[in-house]
Amino acid sequence: MVNIPKKILIVEDDPSFSRAISHIIEKEGYDVITASNGMAGLRMAKGENPDLLILDVMLPGLDGFEICYQLRQDPLTEKLPIIMLSAKGQEIDKTTGLKVGANEYLTKPIDRALLLEKITSLLGK
Repeated sequence: MVNIPKKILIVEDDPSFSRAISHIIEKEGYDVITASNGMAGLRMAKGENPDLLILDVMLPGLDGFEICYQLRQDPLTEKLPIIMLSAKGQEIDKTTGLKVGANEYLTKPIDRALLLEKITSLLGK
């Protein structure tokens, strides 16, 4: 039996941060696909069938809260594990993220070990 790598979609508008996160995740054996704005991210979340979504909050077009909310309303994506990442670390932002359906809400700068731990636990490895 061939072990097919899990696919992780990263929706992040900062190219250097997106590359850094992609690198960390790919080194762990995951397939990574990326989107750099809200609309592309929402489209890819629905069309690419990722196993997990890492979602920035502040994005051009649709913000992460809106994307998360829309994905939770769709039967095809309602169970998709979502980790929100944001520079917005205030309690209200975290509460909003979890309220719209994020499984985890992590603040930037991201702790590599913590991110990988959350990914592993959400993917049930």
